Amino acid sequence: MIEIRSLTVMVLQKLRDLCVFISSVALVVLVLTFAWLVFGRYVLNQTPTWVEQLALVLVVWITFLGSGAGVHDDTHLGVHFIREAMPPPIRHVLRIICEVSMAVFGLVMLVACIELVQFGWATKLPMLNIPEGIRTLPAAIAGGLIFLFATERAVRMIAGGVSPDKPVVPIADDRSA
Repeated sequence: MIEIRSLTVMVLQKLRDLCVFISSVALVVLVLTFAWLVFGRYVLNQTPTWVEQLALVLVVWITFLGSGAGVHDDTHLGVHFIREAMPPPIRHVLRIICEVSMAVFGLVMLVACIELVQFGWATKLPMLNIPEGIRTLPAAIAGGLIFLFATERAVRMIAGGVSPDKPVVPIADDRSA
């Protein structure tokens, strides 16, 4: 059982790392794209028209993959002070409820966004000539990741792998030690 748990944690960590890597590369491409826009506009006196569409696609990928990684690291937006002020047994139950709620949200997001991807796949984005579904695909991926990450954490909490007295995710990154 411990081997399966550690394998699961390792695979989910690799998924999180992949999200951060893709988001980082997309951010670099976004910066380079805007540098080209400025160069084209002010030096060549010819504005590249495709930059805005590509920037929109990149921002969506960065945002949604980053949000999936944020759920893994428990750094997503949330109001924790009321839950964390409770006594440990109540806090533990509230944490489980929060994680199950996040997992349900992720699953609904995955299903709804798959529909959006399918709906927009036949339409092409102007200037880029790629499927419109590329713009909604990261939302579907993020929904799946949120579901996976929150489900794994809820199962760990229910199985007793997380103490109600400690944070769900360690504050320090274990890989840097």
